[in-house]
Amino acid sequence: MPLRRRIATFALSVSLLTGAAVALAPSASAVGSSACTVNFPDDNGTVSTNGVNYRSGPGTSYSSKGLVYKGDRVREYCLTSRGGKLWYYTKLLKKSQGGLPAGTYGWLRVDMFTED
Repeated sequence: MPLRRRIATFALSVSLLTGAAVALAPSASAVGSSACTVNFPDDNGTVSTNGVNYRSGPGTSYSSKGLVYKGDRVREYCLTSRGGKLWYYTKLLKKSQGGLPAGTYGWLRVDMFTED
C-alpha cells in the first residue's frame, strides 16, 4: 500500500474514532468534494479494472455517470469512507474508453485503480 494511502487511511480512522461525524449521503443527489474527510495534493491514477462505475457520490447507492475502463486516467483530489470502503473523488484527465468526456468529476472505489 503506498505511503500516501496509508497516511490517508490512518487520518480517516483517527477522525472516525475521535467522533467526527460521517454523514450518510442521500442516494438521489450527486456529491462533490464536500463529502471528503481527507484532502491531499492532487495526484494521478489509472483505472485498473474494466467496466467500473464512475459514480456521482461515494458509495454504490449513488448513480453511475457511466463506465470507465482499465487504462483510463484520473486526477485524485480527496478521500472518504462509506459502507466500509474507501472512495476517491476524481476527475477524468481525457475522454474515457466508455465515452465520458474529459473533465468529468466522479467517485471511484480505491481498489479499482492504481496511483501513479
